[in-house]
Amino acid sequence: MSASFAKALEAARDAAGSQNNPTSTLYVVATPIGNLADISLRALHVLGQVDAVACEDTRHTQQLLRAYGLDRPGSQLLAVHQHNEAEAAQTVIARLAQGERVAYVSDAGTPAISDPGARLVAAVRLAGFRVLPLPGASSVTTALSASGMTGENGFVFTGFLPSKSGERQQAVQSLAQESRAVVLLEAPHRIEALAQALSVLGERRVTVGRELTKQFEQIESVEAQALPAWLAEKPDRQRGEFVLVLHDAPVAASEGEGLRVLQVLLPELPLKTAVKLAAEITGESKNELYDKALALKKG
Repeated sequence: MSASFAKALEAARDAAGSQNNPTSTLYVVATPIGNLADISLRALHVLGQVDAVACEDTRHTQQLLRAYGLDRPGSQLLAVHQHNEAEAAQTVIARLAQGERVAYVSDAGTPAISDPGARLVAAVRLAGFRVLPLPGASSVTTALSASGMTGENGFVFTGFLPSKSGERQQAVQSLAQESRAVVLLEAPHRIEALAQALSVLGERRVTVGRELTKQFEQIESVEAQALPAWLAEKPDRQRGEFVLVLHDAPVAASEGEGLRVLQVLLPELPLKTAVKLAAEITGESKNELYDKALALKKG
């Protein structure tokens, strides 16, 4: 353990040591999505205090705990993943019945959002035991916060689209009817296929978050129709884990609104810039606005 994390553990005890952490309780603990520094002091304190840690991958979690100086024997790590969650929940419940504190962590981020954990939480609640969430890192909120999406219409978390081509295309057609922002997840080996499927959404903007919080983090916004070309431009853009924010659909402007906005912008801005801003303001087609802008210039 580095000296910095030793100080963090001391700070965690100072900050959270006086808090009441009841027994017979499942603690749902968010862990970093990439950057080890993105761990809360409360999470460090609880992970050091609980009697056992249930986790998606025991080897991954052991490495994570060791990085913080919280090494545990294998007997205190319980495997709870998507293939055994229902059965493993009974092991956790048995420990809670004995008065233990048990933490649950997924491989990265907040459990039970896209990762396992929801079935465990439901089973623990059904058995009559308390569940306490410890907030922290989430790829969903991280991507949204950097997308520039205002959120006035709210957003929908969809996660991974189907892997089969036909089913994925049907899912994208449904997204085309969704006016709210949509958050998607994708793995590197399928990102090209997803980009191609989303390209039918035309000028609707997509913010791509790649390797969020890690050394080679990249966040870019492009039109959906330009996404395949953007990915193909540089090989590095197809590496890492992806979070995509499909921006909310622009509200259709009243007839003539685009022309009025262009009349205001064109005297002050270059034509292409005025068209781009008018499209974002009104929701009208960029191509149609470009034709109107040319006509105004000629007139």
